Amino acid sequence: MNTFIPTGIQLTYLVAASLFIFGLKKLGSPATARNGNVIAAVGMLLAVVATLLDQHVLNYEMILVGLVIGSIIGAVAAYKVQMTEMPQMVGLLNGLGGASSALVAVAEFWRLLDASQPIPLDINISMLLDVLIGGVTFTGSFLAFAKLQGLVSGTPITFPLQQPVNLLLLGTYLAGSAYLIISPDSLPVFLAVVAVSLVLGVMFVLPIGGGDMPVVISLLNSLSGVAAAAAGFVVMNNMLIIAGALVGASGIILTEIMCKAMNRSLFSVLFSAFGSVTTASGGGAAGTSNQTVRSIDPEEGAMMLGYARSVVIVPGYGMAVAQAQHSVRELADQLERMGVDVKYAIHPVAGRMPGHMNVLLAEANVPYTQLYDMEDINPQFEQADVALVIGANDVVNPAARSDANSPIYGMPILEVDRAKQTIVIKRGMSAGFAGVDNELFYKDKTTMLFGSAKDMVAKLVSEVKQL
Repeated sequence: MNTFIPTGIQLTYLVAASLFIFGLKKLGSPATARNGNVIAAVGMLLAVVATLLDQHVLNYEMILVGLVIGSIIGAVAAYKVQMTEMPQMVGLLNGLGGASSALVAVAEFWRLLDASQPIPLDINISMLLDVLIGGVTFTGSFLAFAKLQGLVSGTPITFPLQQPVNLLLLGTYLAGSAYLIISPDSLPVFLAVVAVSLVLGVMFVLPIGGGDMPVVISLLNSLSGVAAAAAGFVVMNNMLIIAGALVGASGIILTEIMCKAMNRSLFSVLFSAFGSVTTASGGGAAGTSNQTVRSIDPEEGAMMLGYARSVVIVPGYGMAVAQAQHSVRELADQLERMGVDVKYAIHPVAGRMPGHMNVLLAEANVPYTQLYDMEDINPQFEQADVALVIGANDVVNPAARSDANSPIYGMPILEVDRAKQTIVIKRGMSAGFAGVDNELFYKDKTTMLFGSAKDMVAKLVSEVKQL
């Protein structure tokens, strides 16, 4: 009996880990993502129950209180938060994950200190790594939330000697860690390195602009996993190590995918303050600022869409801001009733988090079969009668393909300019996050429909119904 419970717990952990891996696999496709989420959640439930049965758990009452409070907050947040605010919620959850892991290290340090027990070298190093990664994830994610929510400017924030200050902070943390390895019972030094890790998180996200948030959020998600794995080494919990490693690995893979989709290195995203300078509205790069654009009204746009055989809808951040996804679905449904073939083209970094457009369109019950990623849809643009761009900018800019002097040159884009006609819904002629004019707006086959995405799409629906 003494060996049955520990063995049962480890077997349950093994089943939970298998469910995590299976669920993670299913998260790779929008069509199976919901099932994958349920499978992974079942695995987490098994892991939590098994941990609560562990003999090291001493206070079930406080754990129950925490579970009740956390469950209520989570349920209310999941119910109340709009899908357009999902990037902010993901940022908060990443931060809370990092904070939880760091608190495990702090609590374990305090416990060993109160018990006057020697801190083993491996546990000491794990705690210090946990505090560093968890602290950076906590404050960095909360700053990302503030930028996305508009509480802090979404543009990169820089100041003189910023990188030397960051290096000084990192050096201070390393020096404090070295001291704690030699004298692990120094509480003031430990609290000091905790404070430095929190400041490093703020400094880490401060120079990053809103357009780079898909990369930053996926990286912070990866760091929250690494912090959880480090916490697992601190308390010697195999499940925590496995789950953290899975999150960390999948997060860094996603980060690399996001970087490739922007044709930029992770170093450039983190340290170049990209997007800090933007062109004025209506202005642009040399050779385009004096060109003209052709504007249409919703009636003309509806005629182009209604009499087309195939339409490709390209959603962007402007659609998310305007919360126009339901209107877009209504437009697509109306076009399909008229015999128009409708597809959606999704760029990997459209929006403010990985999969942002997929999440919004899923909320509007857009069929997964109509969603196409960049590699699949680009060869089909030449056969499309109309490409309808809703609030996207840099991800459809042909300069990425043709202008070697452009900051976005080489970035993979959705090649909407190859369609027979392109309609762009946009509030004005302001530049995108990259700070460059969009050549697409001046193409002969491009027409502009100026206004809020939600209002313009609603007007298109009304006009299409009258055809």
